[in-house]
Amino acid sequence: MIRQKILITGASSGLGEGMARAFAAKGRDLALCARRTERLDALKAELTQRHPGITVAVAELDVNDHDQVPKVFGELSDALGGIDRVIVNAGIGKGAPLGSGKLWANKATLETNLVAALVQIEAALEMFKASGRGHLVLVSSVLANKGVPGVKASYAASKAGLSSLGESLRAEYGRGPIRVTVLEPGYIESEMTAKANKTSLMVDNATGVRAMVDAVEGERGHAAVPGWPWTPMVALMKLTPTRLAKLFA
Repeated sequence: MIRQKILITGASSGLGEGMARAFAAKGRDLALCARRTERLDALKAELTQRHPGITVAVAELDVNDHDQVPKVFGELSDALGGIDRVIVNAGIGKGAPLGSGKLWANKATLETNLVAALVQIEAALEMFKASGRGHLVLVSSVLANKGVPGVKASYAASKAGLSSLGESLRAEYGRGPIRVTVLEPGYIESEMTAKANKTSLMVDNATGVRAMVDAVEGERGHAAVPGWPWTPMVALMKLTPTRLAKLFA
C-alpha cells in the first residue's frame, strides 16, 4: 500500500530532513513540522522546486508544547486532505552522567524523546481512528536495547521507553488497518551525532536514511537500521553483560 500523505516531526534537520527528501523523490505529499521554521521554509522551497508535482505543508511545532501537537497535526491534515502516515521523529540527545548535578539535561531528553512522543502517538492515533487506517512510525534507537553508563544513560532510557510503547501498540493493533513500525537506527551521521565520538559503525546520512525509508515503506514491525551491522549488533547488545555496556556508550 502506498501511503501518499506523510507527516514527519523534527523535519528541519538530520534524519527527519533526510526522510523528507527521500519521500519527496518518491512523489509523496509531505506535512513537515519542527521548531526552526526558517529551515522548514527552505526545505519546502527546495522540495517543491525539485518535485513540482508534490504538495508540501510546513508548520512550527515544539513537541514539548503538548496542547499544540494535536492542533498542528490537525492543521497539517487539513492542508493535505488527510494524513496516511505519521513519523514520530523529533528528538534530542542531551545528557549528563546521572548524579552529576545536570538534571535539566537528562530531564529534557526524557521529556522530548518519551513524553512528547507519547503525545504525538495519541494525536496520530486519533486521526487514524477517525479515518479508519494509517501507519504510525516511531523513530527509536539501537540504544533502546541496552542501558549504557555516562552521558547517554537518559537517552538510552528514553528510547527504551519509546520502543516499549511501540511494541505495546504492535500487540494491540496487530495487522489491522492501523499499522505500527518501530525503527531503531544505529549510528547515522546527523546533526545529533555530529558531537558524538566517531566510530567505524557510523554510516553516512544518505545510507542511513535509505535504510530507514526502505523499512518504513515495507511497513516492517520492528527494524534495526541499517540491517548490517545493526541486526546482529542488537542481538549482541542484548547478550552483553552490564559491566561491558560502556562499549556501546
